[in-house]
Amino acid sequence: MNAHFPSFLKTALLTTALLSASHVSAADTDGIVVYNAQHESLTRSWIEGFTKESGIKVTVRNGDDTEMGNQIVQEGAASPADVFLTENSPAMVLVDNAGLFAPVAAATLEQVGDAYRPVHGKWVGIAARSTVFVYNPSKLPETELPKSLMDLADPSWKGRWGASPAGADFQAIVAAVLALKGEAATLDWLKGLKANATIYRGNSAVLKAVNAGQIDSGVIYHYYSFGDQAKTGENSKNTVLHYFKHKDPGAFVSVSGGGVLASSQHKEHAQAFLKWITGKEGQAVLKTGKSFEYAVGKNAESNPKLVPLQQLDAPTVDASKLDSKKAVELMTQAGLL
Repeated sequence: MNAHFPSFLKTALLTTALLSASHVSAADTDGIVVYNAQHESLTRSWIEGFTKESGIKVTVRNGDDTEMGNQIVQEGAASPADVFLTENSPAMVLVDNAGLFAPVAAATLEQVGDAYRPVHGKWVGIAARSTVFVYNPSKLPETELPKSLMDLADPSWKGRWGASPAGADFQAIVAAVLALKGEAATLDWLKGLKANATIYRGNSAVLKAVNAGQIDSGVIYHYYSFGDQAKTGENSKNTVLHYFKHKDPGAFVSVSGGGVLASSQHKEHAQAFLKWITGKEGQAVLKTGKSFEYAVGKNAESNPKLVPLQQLDAPTVDASKLDSKKAVELMTQAGLL
Protein backbone atom coordinates (compact mmCIF):
# COMPACT_ATOMS: atom_id res chain seq x y z
CA MET A 1 0.00 0.00 0.00
CA ASN A 2 1.50 3.34 -0.94
CA ALA A 3 1.05 6.76 0.56
CA HIS A 4 -1.46 7.77 -2.08
CA PHE A 5 -4.27 5.41 -1.21
CA PRO A 6 -7.49 7.20 -0.16
CA SER A 7 -7.14 8.32 3.45
CA PHE A 8 -10.18 6.37 4.67
CA LEU A 9 -8.78 3.16 3.15
CA LYS A 10 -5.35 3.71 4.67
CA THR A 11 -6.94 4.34 8.06
CA ALA A 12 -9.06 1.19 7.86
CA LEU A 13 -6.15 -0.99 6.80
CA LEU A 14 -3.79 0.48 9.35
CA THR A 15 -6.33 0.05 12.14
CA THR A 16 -6.83 -3.58 11.17
CA ALA A 17 -3.08 -4.14 11.06
CA LEU A 18 -2.57 -2.52 14.47
CA LEU A 19 -5.33 -4.55 16.09
CA SER A 20 -4.14 -7.79 14.51
CA ALA A 21 -0.52 -7.23 15.47
CA SER A 22 -1.46 -6.42 19.06
CA HIS A 23 -3.59 -9.55 19.22
CA VAL A 24 -0.95 -11.95 17.95
CA SER A 25 1.72 -10.44 20.19
CA ALA A 26 -0.43 -10.85 23.26
CA ALA A 27 -1.40 -14.37 22.22
CA ASP A 28 2.16 -15.67 22.09
CA THR A 29 4.65 -14.43 24.68
CA ASP A 30 7.25 -17.09 23.90
CA GLY A 31 7.58 -16.64 20.13
CA ILE A 32 8.36 -13.59 18.01
CA VAL A 33 6.28 -11.29 15.83
CA VAL A 34 7.64 -10.40 12.39
CA TYR A 35 6.37 -7.39 10.47
CA ASN A 36 6.94 -8.62 6.95
CA ALA A 37 7.11 -6.50 3.79
CA GLN A 38 9.00 -9.17 1.88
CA HIS A 39 7.23 -11.63 -0.41
CA GLU A 40 4.93 -13.71 1.75
CA SER A 41 6.00 -17.02 0.23
CA LEU A 42 9.71 -16.32 0.77
CA THR A 43 9.23 -15.26 4.38
CA ARG A 44 6.97 -18.25 4.97
CA SER A 45 9.77 -20.55 3.83
CA TRP A 46 12.23 -18.78 6.13
CA ILE A 47 9.85 -19.03 9.07
CA GLU A 48 9.13 -22.71 8.49
CA GLY A 49 12.83 -23.55 8.32
CA PHE A 50 13.71 -21.48 11.38
CA THR A 51 10.88 -22.84 13.52
CA LYS A 52 11.66 -26.43 12.51
CA GLU A 53 15.28 -25.99 13.56
CA SER A 54 14.82 -23.81 16.65
CA GLY A 55 11.35 -24.66 17.91
CA ILE A 56 10.65 -20.91 18.20
CA LYS A 57 7.19 -19.91 17.02
CA VAL A 58 6.95 -16.98 14.60
CA THR A 59 3.79 -14.95 14.01
CA VAL A 60 3.80 -12.78 10.91
CA ARG A 61 2.02 -9.59 9.89
CA ASN A 62 2.22 -8.89 6.15
CA GLY A 63 2.15 -5.49 4.45
CA ASP A 64 4.28 -3.43 2.10
CA ASP A 65 7.47 -1.50 2.80
CA THR A 66 5.91 1.92 3.32
CA GLU A 67 2.93 0.63 5.29
CA MET A 68 4.98 -1.49 7.67
CA GLY A 69 7.73 1.11 8.13
CA ASN A 70 5.28 3.87 8.93
CA GLN A 71 3.36 1.57 11.25
CA ILE A 72 6.48 0.77 13.28
CA VAL A 73 7.37 4.46 13.54
CA GLN A 74 3.83 5.26 14.67
CA GLU A 75 3.86 2.49 17.26
CA GLY A 76 7.31 3.47 18.52
CA ALA A 77 8.44 1.74 21.69
CA ALA A 78 4.98 0.18 22.02
CA SER A 79 5.31 -1.84 18.81
CA PRO A 80 4.54 -5.55 19.21
CA ALA A 81 6.98 -6.29 16.39
CA ASP A 82 10.24 -8.06 17.19
CA VAL A 83 11.63 -8.17 13.64
CA PHE A 84 11.06 -6.06 10.51
CA LEU A 85 11.74 -7.46 7.03
CA THR A 86 11.50 -5.40 3.83
CA GLU A 87 11.77 -5.68 0.07
CA ASN A 88 13.75 -2.43 -0.29
CA SER A 89 16.07 -0.58 2.08
CA PRO A 90 14.38 2.87 2.26
CA ALA A 91 11.79 1.47 4.70
CA MET A 92 14.66 0.23 6.88
CA VAL A 93 16.19 3.71 6.77
CA LEU A 94 12.84 5.19 7.86
CA VAL A 95 12.73 3.02 10.99
CA ASP A 96 16.46 3.40 11.59
CA ASN A 97 16.25 7.21 11.45
CA ALA A 98 13.57 7.02 14.14
CA GLY A 99 16.06 5.22 16.39
CA LEU A 100 13.93 2.10 16.69
CA PHE A 101 16.42 -0.67 15.81
CA ALA A 102 18.68 -2.58 18.17
CA PRO A 103 22.18 -3.36 16.83
CA VAL A 104 22.33 -6.57 14.83
CA ALA A 105 24.49 -9.27 16.45
CA ALA A 106 28.06 -9.17 15.15
CA ALA A 107 27.98 -12.85 14.15
CA THR A 108 24.96 -12.12 11.92
CA LEU A 109 26.59 -9.11 10.29
CA GLU A 110 29.65 -11.19 9.50
CA GLN A 111 27.52 -13.58 7.45
CA VAL A 112 26.56 -10.89 4.91
CA GLY A 113 28.74 -9.21 2.30
CA ASP A 114 29.85 -5.66 3.09
CA ALA A 115 28.03 -4.27 0.06
CA TYR A 116 24.69 -5.51 1.40
CA ARG A 117 24.66 -4.10 4.92
CA PRO A 118 25.10 -0.63 6.41
CA VAL A 119 28.33 0.09 8.24
CA HIS A 120 26.51 1.07 11.45
CA GLY A 121 25.09 -2.44 11.86
CA LYS A 122 21.58 -1.46 12.92
CA TRP A 123 20.08 -3.67 10.21
CA VAL A 124 21.36 -6.16 7.67
CA GLY A 125 20.70 -7.26 4.10
CA ILE A 126 18.68 -10.45 3.70
CA ALA A 127 18.26 -10.57 -0.11
CA ALA A 128 18.64 -8.30 -3.15
CA ARG A 129 17.08 -7.51 -6.52
CA SER A 130 18.42 -5.85 -9.66
CA THR A 131 16.90 -3.05 -11.68
CA VAL A 132 16.42 -4.14 -15.31
CA PHE A 133 15.11 -2.74 -18.57
CA VAL A 134 12.55 -5.14 -20.03
CA TYR A 135 11.76 -4.80 -23.73
CA ASN A 136 9.80 -6.42 -26.53
CA PRO A 137 12.27 -7.15 -29.35
CA SER A 138 9.48 -7.05 -31.95
CA LYS A 139 8.89 -3.42 -30.95
CA LEU A 140 12.38 -2.33 -29.92
CA PRO A 141 15.48 -3.65 -31.74
CA GLU A 142 18.53 -4.43 -29.61
CA THR A 143 20.47 -1.79 -31.54
CA GLU A 144 18.15 0.90 -30.17
CA LEU A 145 18.44 0.01 -26.48
CA PRO A 146 19.27 2.91 -24.17
CA LYS A 147 22.83 3.06 -22.87
CA SER A 148 21.70 4.49 -19.53
CA LEU A 149 18.58 4.67 -17.42
CA MET A 150 18.99 8.44 -17.58
CA ASP A 151 18.51 8.35 -21.38
CA LEU A 152 14.82 7.57 -20.88
CA ALA A 153 14.18 11.23 -20.08
CA ASP A 154 15.07 12.16 -23.65
CA PRO A 155 12.06 13.16 -25.82
CA SER A 156 12.93 10.36 -28.25
CA TRP A 157 11.61 7.91 -25.64
CA LYS A 158 8.19 9.49 -25.36
CA GLY A 159 5.52 6.78 -25.26
CA ARG A 160 8.09 4.01 -25.57
CA TRP A 161 8.52 2.85 -21.97
CA GLY A 162 6.51 2.24 -18.83
CA ALA A 163 7.01 2.29 -15.07
CA SER A 164 5.16 2.00 -11.78
CA PRO A 165 6.23 5.14 -9.90
CA ALA A 166 3.71 4.86 -7.06
CA GLY A 167 5.28 1.66 -5.72
CA ALA A 168 8.05 1.29 -3.16
CA ASP A 169 10.13 -0.63 -5.72
CA PHE A 170 10.40 2.24 -8.18
CA GLN A 171 10.79 4.80 -5.40
CA ALA A 172 13.87 2.90 -4.22
CA ILE A 173 15.28 3.23 -7.73
CA VAL A 174 14.57 6.97 -7.67
CA ALA A 175 16.31 7.22 -4.29
CA ALA A 176 19.34 5.54 -5.87
CA VAL A 177 19.30 8.00 -8.81
CA LEU A 178 19.17 10.80 -6.24
CA ALA A 179 22.17 9.39 -4.35
CA LEU A 180 24.17 8.93 -7.55
CA LYS A 181 23.20 11.99 -9.61
CA GLY A 182 22.05 14.65 -7.15
CA GLU A 183 18.78 16.51 -6.73
CA ALA A 184 18.78 18.66 -9.87
CA ALA A 185 19.58 15.82 -12.26
CA THR A 186 17.07 13.55 -10.56
CA LEU A 187 14.29 16.11 -10.87
CA ASP A 188 15.08 16.61 -14.55
CA TRP A 189 14.97 12.85 -15.08
CA LEU A 190 11.66 12.57 -13.24
CA LYS A 191 10.17 15.33 -15.38
CA GLY A 192 11.28 13.35 -18.41
CA LEU A 193 9.63 10.26 -16.94
CA LYS A 194 6.41 12.22 -16.49
CA ALA A 195 6.55 13.35 -20.12
CA ASN A 196 7.66 10.07 -21.68
CA ALA A 197 6.53 7.08 -19.65
CA THR A 198 3.23 5.25 -19.56
CA ILE A 199 2.23 4.82 -15.93
CA TYR A 200 1.15 1.45 -14.56
CA ARG A 201 0.28 0.13 -11.14
CA GLY A 202 2.87 -2.49 -10.27
CA ASN A 203 5.88 -4.06 -11.96
CA SER A 204 3.77 -7.02 -13.07
CA ALA A 205 1.51 -4.66 -15.00
CA VAL A 206 4.54 -3.12 -16.72
CA LEU A 207 5.84 -6.58 -17.67
CA LYS A 208 2.45 -7.63 -19.05
CA ALA A 209 2.15 -4.46 -21.11
CA VAL A 210 5.59 -4.94 -22.66
CA ASN A 211 4.84 -8.59 -23.35
CA ALA A 212 1.56 -7.68 -25.06
CA GLY A 213 3.24 -5.04 -27.21
CA GLN A 214 1.25 -2.22 -25.63
CA ILE A 215 4.54 -0.44 -24.93
CA ASP A 216 8.05 -1.11 -26.19
CA SER A 217 9.81 -1.38 -22.85
CA GLY A 218 9.76 -0.74 -19.12
CA VAL A 219 11.79 -0.47 -15.93
CA ILE A 220 11.19 -3.21 -13.36
CA TYR A 221 13.06 -5.53 -11.01
CA HIS A 222 14.50 -8.70 -12.51
CA TYR A 223 12.58 -11.29 -10.50
CA TYR A 224 9.18 -10.44 -11.99
CA SER A 225 10.30 -11.89 -15.30
CA PHE A 226 12.05 -14.91 -13.80
CA GLY A 227 9.04 -15.67 -11.63
CA ASP A 228 6.70 -15.56 -14.60
CA GLN A 229 9.04 -17.73 -16.67
CA ALA A 230 9.08 -20.32 -13.89
CA LYS A 231 5.27 -20.56 -14.15
CA THR A 232 3.71 -20.34 -17.60
CA GLY A 233 5.72 -17.51 -19.13
CA GLU A 234 2.49 -16.10 -20.54
CA ASN A 235 3.30 -12.57 -19.35
CA SER A 236 6.97 -12.55 -20.33
CA LYS A 237 7.46 -14.87 -23.33
CA ASN A 238 7.73 -11.93 -25.75
CA THR A 239 10.23 -9.99 -23.64
CA VAL A 240 13.97 -9.79 -23.04
CA LEU A 241 15.82 -8.30 -20.05
CA HIS A 242 18.53 -5.72 -20.64
CA TYR A 243 21.07 -5.11 -17.86
CA PHE A 244 22.59 -1.63 -18.00
CA LYS A 245 25.75 -2.55 -16.01
CA HIS A 246 28.68 -0.06 -16.16
CA LYS A 247 27.70 1.25 -12.68
CA ASP A 248 24.76 3.02 -14.30
CA PRO A 249 21.83 4.04 -12.06
CA GLY A 250 19.86 1.51 -14.10
CA ALA A 251 22.08 -1.24 -12.68
CA PHE A 252 21.07 -0.37 -9.11
CA VAL A 253 20.78 -3.39 -6.82
CA SER A 254 18.19 -2.84 -4.12
CA VAL A 255 18.88 -4.48 -0.77
CA SER A 256 16.09 -6.11 1.20
CA GLY A 257 16.65 -5.53 4.90
CA GLY A 258 16.05 -7.16 8.24
CA GLY A 259 16.29 -5.64 11.70
CA VAL A 260 15.46 -6.32 15.33
CA LEU A 261 13.33 -3.73 17.09
CA ALA A 262 14.88 -2.08 20.14
CA SER A 263 11.51 -2.46 21.88
CA SER A 264 11.44 -6.23 21.35
CA GLN A 265 10.74 -8.26 24.47
CA HIS A 266 12.23 -11.32 22.79
CA LYS A 267 15.55 -10.02 21.46
CA GLU A 268 17.43 -13.30 21.83
CA HIS A 269 14.89 -15.13 19.67
CA ALA A 270 14.60 -12.20 17.26
CA GLN A 271 18.38 -12.09 16.78
CA ALA A 272 18.40 -15.85 16.27
CA PHE A 273 15.81 -15.52 13.50
CA LEU A 274 17.82 -12.83 11.72
CA LYS A 275 20.98 -14.93 12.06
CA TRP A 276 19.20 -17.94 10.57
CA ILE A 277 17.82 -16.22 7.47
CA THR A 278 21.18 -14.60 6.68
CA GLY A 279 23.03 -17.86 7.34
CA LYS A 280 23.63 -20.94 5.22
CA GLU A 281 20.16 -22.46 5.55
CA GLY A 282 18.24 -19.21 5.11
CA GLN A 283 20.21 -18.07 2.09
CA ALA A 284 19.88 -21.53 0.52
CA VAL A 285 16.14 -20.84 0.33
CA LEU A 286 16.97 -18.13 -2.21
CA LYS A 287 18.95 -20.57 -4.34
CA THR A 288 16.40 -23.38 -4.40
CA GLY A 289 13.12 -21.47 -4.03
CA LYS A 290 10.99 -19.57 -6.51
CA SER A 291 11.48 -16.00 -5.25
CA PHE A 292 14.35 -15.45 -7.74
CA GLU A 293 15.88 -12.83 -5.46
CA TYR A 294 19.63 -12.71 -4.97
CA ALA A 295 21.34 -14.27 -1.97
CA VAL A 296 23.57 -11.79 -0.11
CA GLY A 297 25.26 -14.08 2.40
CA LYS A 298 29.01 -14.55 2.07
CA ASN A 299 29.69 -17.53 -0.22
CA ALA A 300 25.94 -18.01 -0.67
CA GLU A 301 24.76 -19.00 -4.14
CA SER A 302 21.75 -17.45 -5.85
CA ASN A 303 19.36 -19.26 -8.14
CA PRO A 304 21.50 -20.50 -11.07
CA LYS A 305 19.08 -18.98 -13.58
CA LEU A 306 20.05 -15.46 -12.48
CA VAL A 307 22.85 -13.34 -13.89
CA PRO A 308 25.46 -13.52 -11.08
CA LEU A 309 25.55 -10.49 -8.79
CA GLN A 310 29.20 -9.82 -9.53
CA GLN A 311 28.42 -9.56 -13.25
CA LEU A 312 25.79 -6.84 -12.80
CA ASP A 313 28.46 -4.15 -12.34
CA ALA A 314 26.09 -2.25 -10.07
CA PRO A 315 26.82 1.27 -8.82
CA THR A 316 28.01 1.68 -5.24
CA VAL A 317 25.10 3.02 -3.20
CA ASP A 318 24.99 3.31 0.59
CA ALA A 319 21.68 1.60 1.34
CA SER A 320 21.53 3.20 4.79
CA LYS A 321 21.39 6.67 3.26
CA LEU A 322 18.77 6.25 0.55
CA ASP A 323 16.48 9.23 1.04
CA SER A 324 13.01 7.99 0.20
CA LYS A 325 11.40 11.10 1.66
CA LYS A 326 13.29 13.42 -0.69
CA ALA A 327 12.72 11.00 -3.58
CA VAL A 328 8.95 11.15 -3.01
CA GLU A 329 9.11 14.94 -2.73
CA LEU A 330 10.86 15.16 -6.10
CA MET A 331 8.44 12.71 -7.68
CA THR A 332 5.54 14.80 -6.39
CA GLN A 333 7.20 17.96 -7.72
CA ALA A 334 7.54 16.30 -11.12
CA GLY A 335 3.83 15.45 -11.09
CA LEU A 336 4.26 11.68 -10.81
CA LEU A 337 2.56 11.29 -7.44
